[in-house]
Amino acid sequence: MDKKAPITLFWLRRDLRLHDNAGLYHALKSGQPVLCLFIFDREILDKLEDRDDARVTFIYQTIQTLRDELQKHGSSLLIKYAKPDDAWNEILQEYTVASVYTNRDYEPYAKRRDGSIGEKLQQRGIPFRTFKDQMIFERDEVVKDDGKPYTVFTPYKKRWFKKVNVFYLSSYPTEKYLSNLHKTKSLPNITLQQMNFTESSIEFPETEYEHIIDDYARNRDYPAKKGTSHIGIHLRFGTVSIRDAARAAFTREQTWLGELVWREFYMMILDHFPETEKHAYRAAFDRIEWRNNEHEFELWCKGQTGYPLVDAGMRELNATGFMHNRVRMVAASFLVKHLLVDWRLGEHYFARKLLDYEGSTNVGSWQWVAGSGTDVMPYFRIFNPEAQIKKFDSKNEYIKKWVPEYGTNQYPEPIIENKAGKERALKTYRAAVAKP
Repeated sequence: MDKKAPITLFWLRRDLRLHDNAGLYHALKSGQPVLCLFIFDREILDKLEDRDDARVTFIYQTIQTLRDELQKHGSSLLIKYAKPDDAWNEILQEYTVASVYTNRDYEPYAKRRDGSIGEKLQQRGIPFRTFKDQMIFERDEVVKDDGKPYTVFTPYKKRWFKKVNVFYLSSYPTEKYLSNLHKTKSLPNITLQQMNFTESSIEFPETEYEHIIDDYARNRDYPAKKGTSHIGIHLRFGTVSIRDAARAAFTREQTWLGELVWREFYMMILDHFPETEKHAYRAAFDRIEWRNNEHEFELWCKGQTGYPLVDAGMRELNATGFMHNRVRMVAASFLVKHLLVDWRLGEHYFARKLLDYEGSTNVGSWQWVAGSGTDVMPYFRIFNPEAQIKKFDSKNEYIKKWVPEYGTNQYPEPIIENKAGKERALKTYRAAVAKP
């Protein structure tokens, strides 16, 4: 292996697969042998609060699988554990890099990172080529007639559906070109322990989703049923192709496909309005006088609020890294309305615990519940956590699974009476919105 022979580097990030990978496909057709790269980014990893973070385990296991696949094709995977700037300084000393290919990421940190690395490469005369891979339609592909971004979901969805066709859902045939991978012996690996992480015991969901699509609309709101796909973590890290996922539902029942459109809507919103990562899209809602009672927030986190559907959801989240979407809405509404805890604290806790955490969807969904985002639930609509049980878990199947002491004297009294919590929330929200 001649490290000084020019190569193309393909930088894997949120696209951890060889199949139907846009950037990899173009890299393999670049005319130079392609070496795949993954950076365990210390800018992200060093900030994680849990050293057994399940997502790190998932990424690590996926990277090992990718490394094995690449070695079957006579190549390997270049792995770095560093801050991206430091990693690239090492790489550019080790290899003669002709060009760098990668797929675009749209979250604020990723855009800053890519801007910095792109500038570093440009200063050395190395092209940095980026491609669309994790969305069907990115930033400005679905916009209003005047070119401005949609901020209401329904018209965005209508235009999305009007525009989508077989062309946008077609796969990139990367497998045809894997012979263009850089031939090299096995490159150094890294262990979780070397990164100061331990392996999580959480089980990760399979990538099978086609079997739930046709019944998704009928089953999706009932947390005791196996009616959702659990595909979120695989979309988050790109272990499945968004084109494959959308194509599977394209000519079938559209509700499941609509959820993929929600994901793209929130990604588009955060791309256009990066300030909403930390601030309310509707400025008046930054004036809410949150109570932020630490003890009550801790009880919510632990699933000890005395509201069984909320508690079941939080316990499911803490145990599995997943929470049913209907229950997410109820739990989030209870925190920001009944307890008047800042949505950013809830968003941060979900960001810490959810396997399928995506910054754009998490922020967008929390602001939807808080009434502070773009296309939102009105602030005066407050989920009744007791009525939600009657509608969606009337036999208490989900509740009994996660809150086995429910109905006994071991279960705590409600942290606040439902009516009192709603009235306090309305008074507080009205005061914030009424200010000039």
